Amino acid sequence: MQIEHELSTKQAPEQDNAAQAPTGLGRARLALAISAGKLASASGRLLRIGGGTSLPGMVARRIDPNVLKEVVGASSAKKIVITGSNGKTTTARMTAALASSNGQRVSQNRTGSNLLQGVTSVAVNFADIFGRLDSDVLLFEIDEGTIPAAVPEIQPDVVIITNLFRDQLDRYGEMYSVANALNKMLENLPETSTILLNGNDPQVANFALNSKARRLYFGLETKEVGTPVPEQSADIIRCIHCDSDLAYEVAYLSHLGLYRCPTCGYTLPQLDFAVTSAHLAEDGEGPSQVTMRTPLGELEFTVPLPGIHNVYNAAAAIGAAFATEFAIEKATQAFSTLRPAFGRLEKIQAGDKNIYLSFVKNPTSFNLIMRLIAKHSGKKHMLFSMSHTVVDGQDFAWLWDCDIEEIVPDVLDAICCGNKAEELALRLKYAEFSPSKISVIHEYEGALEAALKNVEPGGSLYILSGYTPTQELRKIMQKHGWVKHYWEE
Repeated sequence: MQIEHELSTKQAPEQDNAAQAPTGLGRARLALAISAGKLASASGRLLRIGGGTSLPGMVARRIDPNVLKEVVGASSAKKIVITGSNGKTTTARMTAALASSNGQRVSQNRTGSNLLQGVTSVAVNFADIFGRLDSDVLLFEIDEGTIPAAVPEIQPDVVIITNLFRDQLDRYGEMYSVANALNKMLENLPETSTILLNGNDPQVANFALNSKARRLYFGLETKEVGTPVPEQSADIIRCIHCDSDLAYEVAYLSHLGLYRCPTCGYTLPQLDFAVTSAHLAEDGEGPSQVTMRTPLGELEFTVPLPGIHNVYNAAAAIGAAFATEFAIEKATQAFSTLRPAFGRLEKIQAGDKNIYLSFVKNPTSFNLIMRLIAKHSGKKHMLFSMSHTVVDGQDFAWLWDCDIEEIVPDVLDAICCGNKAEELALRLKYAEFSPSKISVIHEYEGALEAALKNVEPGGSLYILSGYTPTQELRKIMQKHGWVKHYWEE
């Protein structure tokens, strides 16, 4: 996925690279690794087989396994890493927008190639062949399973944990394994680092209690949004200390909320970046008006992207800007040009029809997108697509925790595709979709064509799909000229 380098008129800071730069054979090896990575990137773009998002890093690491550590270590740029189950890509884009509004040059893995090779591609693509980076901010979105290996190489100034939900259990193991690995990584950060944690997440808020690094917390503390209890699919409903049922004053998203253990008293920490008011658009598309308490006073801003999840993303980005000493009062201006990231309820014009493309990978993201779609006016034409590739995960039991029943009355027809099409169709039948409304078409192009035929001129098709199907469907749309290659967005 595309890596973006944003330039401002600000001059590059002087960098003292000599102290950490390799010498002799090591320098030659580094130069060869970077050169080979750049060639792989250029070749991929020329052949239209990729945007230089992970292949450059993969090639470079085969030649010099220390390429990321050497390039990043020699840079005086601020280093920010973002991880968590959901929200990484949009939080990274918001953080980049805030940094750019402060005149900072940002290098990042913009479209979310977030495994180690994708992270390494940031160093390869934006360094010269001697490993020198002309950047003020290095911004990395990193997979939650990868970050324990990546952080020692990056030595970040700021680490953001957005949230933790069950996700690809066959790949990660159960949630607590991921949590333990993340916590261990955070505990080893030096006192010069800042950790920014989602205080509304009972698991995440308990991280890094013994770390030398500074801890800051973001989240919501308003009662204008949310429900009295967590949704049925919530992942953490018991206290992580004594296993008693948590009591919620309000639940915002899955198990995120204002929680307290009635037995041992465990509760969310004092929030440093607290959303005290959030007015969400009633149509599921418009902007949100947000008021936030910060260490610098009250801040009012507009989030142009819909949904409570993007309020969380904005809060995390503002916390990151504060931690790196960037001005935060320009938030509305900085966010004003943001558009939905690749597959994040992305609106696509397909001739005289609209497509809303949404990447969903767990019950939290599936339910969130469904409820946003439900706010759109009119009856809905749907396309559901899932695949059990290595990157998608093979266990789709989580589909049965999605509250599909809520959207049934609003759906006119549904097409299921991908190699999990039958399981999707079965789930829809158990949600009491009429069998006459459901079609199974395994092949992506045929499914998309059939789904669009159901849509009237001026109408909309809503697609909920896993990672690989999202990419495949978007390739078809690119072939039709409806979207650009993802690395060109």
